[in-house]
Amino acid sequence: MRIGIDAMGSDDAPGVEIQGALTARPLLGGEDRIVLIGPESLLREKLAGCGVADWAEWIEIHHAGQVIHMDDSPVEALRAKPDSSIARMAQLHRDGTIDACISAGNTGACVAAAQMRLRRLANVHRPGIAIIMPTFHGPVALCDVGANVACKPQHLHQYAVMSSVYARTICGIQSPRVGLLSVGEEEGKGNDLIKRTHELMKADASVNFIGNVEGRDLFCGTCDVMVCDGFVGNVIIKLVEGMAEGVVRGMAGEMAAGLPPELAPQAKKAAKTIMGKYDYNEYGGAPLLGVDGICIICHGSSNHRGIMNAVRVAKTFSTTGVNERITTLLAGESR
Repeated sequence: MRIGIDAMGSDDAPGVEIQGALTARPLLGGEDRIVLIGPESLLREKLAGCGVADWAEWIEIHHAGQVIHMDDSPVEALRAKPDSSIARMAQLHRDGTIDACISAGNTGACVAAAQMRLRRLANVHRPGIAIIMPTFHGPVALCDVGANVACKPQHLHQYAVMSSVYARTICGIQSPRVGLLSVGEEEGKGNDLIKRTHELMKADASVNFIGNVEGRDLFCGTCDVMVCDGFVGNVIIKLVEGMAEGVVRGMAGEMAAGLPPELAPQAKKAAKTIMGKYDYNEYGGAPLLGVDGICIICHGSSNHRGIMNAVRVAKTFSTTGVNERITTLLAGESR
């Protein structure tokens, strides 16, 4: 398998991507390769100074001379920068040069490039980003978290179908419970979008739909899949990230202040362990479900572990046949 990585995507590119590619070596089989996409001279210079003499045995470089920045308009940037690392990566995937692509860059540009170059799976109306949220009751797949902010009922319904496949194949949950995020658990609650989506999900026997859920249910073990539009989902994940870090740091500070000096280091270590269990870098990015390929989107502030784990996710996505399962389930929509 050949896995392409946008080497210019993250906040600390290309160092994070290079280190991630280096540390991903144990995850690769004998024929597997990582293809770094970005300015060739810069990448070779960085790799030459990394202290790993045999990197060329599993890392290749494909030149891309332009970079799409986080504040660039996605579609306009793709048109104005055809030689960008994101555009080149999507093109390489479409041409079959690589079998998967990973980026911690401009999310909108990644989604747009994937839709324009890879196209959608049969019968998929809009791709959605599904992120695994770590909770005390186990993982919850949240979809969509930023690909589509103007959803229709059929989009949310398909997110339920695709995320159920993802939760079943990747998380090992045999019959994922699907909740539709609303302002109340009662069937009549929510706006017109939610009410119409509720009807679609309720009528689909392939979805283990448990009804409407509220935001607090994300961490209560109520459901295994939570469906919402991309605007709401993106707000949720960033709110959770900020709150989790603030709460843990606050707890660590209070514990350290109230404990004898000799126990303070243990309190800080415990806090670090807790943060590690719920660190998005350990989950390695989120797949863009519904595109005819494998596109893993990482957080812009990902570290090298995030990139390394994204390689793991891409390989697992490929070997478990997620796209084939989605296509099979949605085949009935063409009738």
